Amino acid sequence: MKKTTLVVMAAGIGSRFGGGIKQLEPVGPSGEIIMDYSVYDAMEAGFNKVVFIIRKDLEKDFREVIGNRMEKVVETAYAFQELDDLPEGFTKPEGRTKPWGTGQAILCCKDLVQEPFVVINADDYYGKEAFVKVHDYLVQDHPSGARMEFCMAGFQLGNTLSENGGVTRGICSVDEKQHLTKVVETKNIVKTSGGAAVEREDGSLVPVAADCPVSMNMWGFTPEIFQVLETGFVDFLQHSADKLKGEYLIPTIVDRLIQKKRANVTVLESRDKWFGVTYKEDKPEVVRSFRKLIDAGVYKEKLFD
Repeated sequence: MKKTTLVVMAAGIGSRFGGGIKQLEPVGPSGEIIMDYSVYDAMEAGFNKVVFIIRKDLEKDFREVIGNRMEKVVETAYAFQELDDLPEGFTKPEGRTKPWGTGQAILCCKDLVQEPFVVINADDYYGKEAFVKVHDYLVQDHPSGARMEFCMAGFQLGNTLSENGGVTRGICSVDEKQHLTKVVETKNIVKTSGGAAVEREDGSLVPVAADCPVSMNMWGFTPEIFQVLETGFVDFLQHSADKLKGEYLIPTIVDRLIQKKRANVTVLESRDKWFGVTYKEDKPEVVRSFRKLIDAGVYKEKLFD
């Protein structure tokens, strides 16, 4: 079986476990958190290794909450995303407290991942379909050429909205070959009676098609991406206008590769409904949603026996 890895970006989950950190609150009947279901679905799809990206100061607590449990069922490794883990010649700007973003997070895995891999957020539930489609893509042989061959799980915007406020999504444009042609990271997308809209600072709403494809940070990469990230991170640090809050983000990096014709990114459509804890108020609906899936036989009452 071809080796494939699940990379879970969990470095931004907070410093207190069990004290209200939204991503680590139980949502399943046996105390499961969203990450449990993601790992389960990934393993079922064929992924056979998991790398958790965390902060070093959270390692002990993270292992207790989920890591030790995962190590019993799948090969598990840890990468550490730190503010001062910077290329030679750079230092952390005074006053910087915000993580450097998803691009740096994935770069932290370069010594741990030598095989095709999928990247996900720790606090999003993606559904089974996306994991199967991404895995199937990654284990296929793709034509070797001038462009790197990556993929992305594309969700319908209307299936990814919160009832409790605005969300950030990468709004995608796709051509007739199902290749991504553009991805625009868009903040404050809200649910409306007519579907969806971007809420501006002045309160006005700009409608967005509810069936348009969006990125949920579920990307299928090969190890070729690490060299891109390494070079790009240096460029980002040199030219970022906001030294305290600017982020090196995967959608921006991928979009640049596409525009420069360095990569093809195949969009794999998933019609699964997203659940997540963007807001604390989202939790009851997430719990109800998992309950329905369990009652329908999609998951066992106790996920990992």
